[in-house]
Amino acid sequence: MGQRLFGSPWAPREAERSPVMVFVHGGGFVAGSTSAALYDGAAFARDGVVLVTLNYRLGIAGFLDLPDAPANRGLLDVIAALRWVRSNIAAFGGDPDSVTLFGQSAGATIAGAVLATPAAAGLVKRAIVQSGSGLGAFSPEQAARVTRTAAAALGVAPTAAAFADVPDEGLVEVVPELGGLDLRTADRSDPLMGLSPFSLVLERQPAESPLADVDLLVGTNAEEGNLYLAPQGNLTTSTAEDVRLTAAAHGDPGPLVAAHRDRYPAAGYGEVRSAILGDALFGAGSRRLAEAHGHAHVYEFAWRSLAIDGRLGAAHTVELPFVFDRLGLPALRGQRGLLGPAEPPAALAEEMHATWVAFARTGDPGWPPFTRERRIRRFDGGGSS
Repeated sequence: MGQRLFGSPWAPREAERSPVMVFVHGGGFVAGSTSAALYDGAAFARDGVVLVTLNYRLGIAGFLDLPDAPANRGLLDVIAALRWVRSNIAAFGGDPDSVTLFGQSAGATIAGAVLATPAAAGLVKRAIVQSGSGLGAFSPEQAARVTRTAAAALGVAPTAAAFADVPDEGLVEVVPELGGLDLRTADRSDPLMGLSPFSLVLERQPAESPLADVDLLVGTNAEEGNLYLAPQGNLTTSTAEDVRLTAAAHGDPGPLVAAHRDRYPAAGYGEVRSAILGDALFGAGSRRLAEAHGHAHVYEFAWRSLAIDGRLGAAHTVELPFVFDRLGLPALRGQRGLLGPAEPPAALAEEMHATWVAFARTGDPGWPPFTRERRIRRFDGGGSS
């Protein structure tokens, strides 16, 4: 078994030049912390990996674009942590030349951006992008709308100097007032579909930029969008107009709805709406990142949670307990728990966790890289294909 060191790294007791994994949590760029019990790294240490979890600045502090402050401060925090790992991880038994950066949701989008950041060159050997997007960044024009709105809501000038005088509580309390902003422009849709007013701010999307030559594993969940509909009951109550409005937030609704109808001919309105959300938020951007990389390994997580009367399904975040091998957490069970009331498949957790560890060791998760023939590994609890 491993031991937790200094509150962040977990290391095998006999670690010596062991592979290192660095995890970036999700939370829509406004929430989350690696203090969550789900992110306990004991299973990675047990299996010979030094795991480092990190926090980064969120919300206004981390991602509000300001003319007199560095952009993407949350991303800079992650790069600073990787530099720390490079300089110090050997003291914990880790190999600084074998670092795998992995993240989920917003953390996965940040991980993809690290691969497109020249300042991060040489810090990462491998990367895993779980339900992120290589197309998830705001343009400077979009970010400026958020900045103006936040400044107006707080009654301050849109500068870092002015925001510095606002108490931290005020910076947090104003975030809900930024929800619902129309961030569509003449040449860009809102990559976060109105779910968060913060993201990376880049002239070019990571998937449209040169990427570091590292081993890459990238994937999504089969029903990502269910997370944003099922808990509120909208998976069953959505109408044709709801579907159209959701599609309109991402592009021309006519062709977009028709394409998803062709793909899911028997689906109800809620299922089509979920598919549109999932593809807009994660699917399209993950595919583009894999294509831009050129030799990425691609997976799909498809095990269906029976939470919320069986409606949650293979939603966004459901893969996390399997990756961290943490199925036993009581908070994950029950009708409102992520894993639902039924016993989740322990064999699937063993398989996924072992795959992540194998990839960190060798860069080979056990199946060929993605090509036009779509070699995708499917994790569904019934045997992968």
